[in-house]
Amino acid sequence: MNVPVALRNALPLLALLLAPPALAATTERATTIDLAAEAGRPAANDLARATVFAEATGATPGEPGKRVNSLIADGLKMARSYGNVRVQSGATHTHPVYGKGNRIEGWRMRSDLTLESTDTAALSELLGKLQATLGVASLSMLPAAETRRKAETEATLDALAAFRERARVIADALGKSFRIRHLTVSSSGRPPVMPIMRSPAMAADAAPPMPMEAGESLVSTTVSGQIELLE
Repeated sequence: MNVPVALRNALPLLALLLAPPALAATTERATTIDLAAEAGRPAANDLARATVFAEATGATPGEPGKRVNSLIADGLKMARSYGNVRVQSGATHTHPVYGKGNRIEGWRMRSDLTLESTDTAALSELLGKLQATLGVASLSMLPAAETRRKAETEATLDALAAFRERARVIADALGKSFRIRHLTVSSSGRPPVMPIMRSPAMAADAAPPMPMEAGESLVSTTVSGQIELLE
């Protein structure tokens, strides 16, 4: 017997519509509960990150460009002499300086360098030298990638255990067993960047090494989800 294609395609839908309502009723009667649990682990701030900058003003766009480019080139050369400090070029901006009557009176340019190192003593010394010609825009202490991953893994395991324990307490209080329907895991705990905006030293000599205190950051993991109570 040949069944028309349209009817054959509709058979699964017809079967669903004609199915006994017992399964749907069971799903509707299921009691679900949303809950969350959080855990945190300390992580050593073993990575220092700093942003230094050169800034100059001139009558034409080219004037500050020459000065800033020269200062940044000297800063790169000095930073590269520290093998355990990573250096990377940052943002560069040039914009007009307006005076009375909204007329352009000059041009200002700024260029940044980003420095990173797990050797805080070396970076502190380098920043002291760079401050003879460059300003320090920000300095932050944070866990290195591997340090953060380890703390995040431990916090995640703790949060998952806390979620299951909280679910068990709720189910036991209601005299039920449970199953986990879905979970969402998220992490936080990145330390804020500390703005400094320290201008270059007026004297030609380098400033003393910049003081740093590493400390710790709390890496937190939150597990949220839904459980279904079982009969």
